[in-house]
Amino acid sequence: MTTFRVFIATSLDGFIARPDGRLDWLPGATPDGVPAPAGEDHGFLAFMAGVEVVVMGRVTFETVRAFRPWPYAGKRLVVLSGTLTAADVPEELREGVVVHAGPVERLAAELREQGVGGVYVDGGQTVRAFLRAGLLDELTVTRVPVLLGEGLPLFGPLDGDVWWAHQRTQAFGSGLVQDSYRVRRE
Repeated sequence: MTTFRVFIATSLDGFIARPDGRLDWLPGATPDGVPAPAGEDHGFLAFMAGVEVVVMGRVTFETVRAFRPWPYAGKRLVVLSGTLTAADVPEELREGVVVHAGPVERLAAELREQGVGGVYVDGGQTVRAFLRAGLLDELTVTRVPVLLGEGLPLFGPLDGDVWWAHQRTQAFGSGLVQDSYRVRRE
């Protein structure tokens, strides 16, 4: 069964990036940003162990494609974009990265037909598109103890309420607090 999962960090005031998309406030996200606490990956490796495919939008891909080491090694990565082409993908990533024009409903159907199990949905616009389409199954949000004041929000307008069942909360020594939820389907 295909499960669409989100694993994302926000500031205390709900932003996933600065207004210009920078992630310098996120521990370990950029070489010149806040250093990640030694020995704490905040559950990312365990989460990735259950992921076969990563789906993200063009904006997120343009932010992460220079990350080294590549955080998605060994996973197929699908970039949702109507403008990006395979030629825009860096040469060293082309083997594991494909571009899909969408919409998310079509991509989800294709992944289900392929028998894909865990799908990691990443990036604000992509998370919101999957959420609006009613496709998300699990949501893990890690709050970083910083107020940005402004930025790109994780959530946006919806056609109706989406209820979630709380699974667990974990506090880390670094001050980060992580909440995990499963969607409630009536």
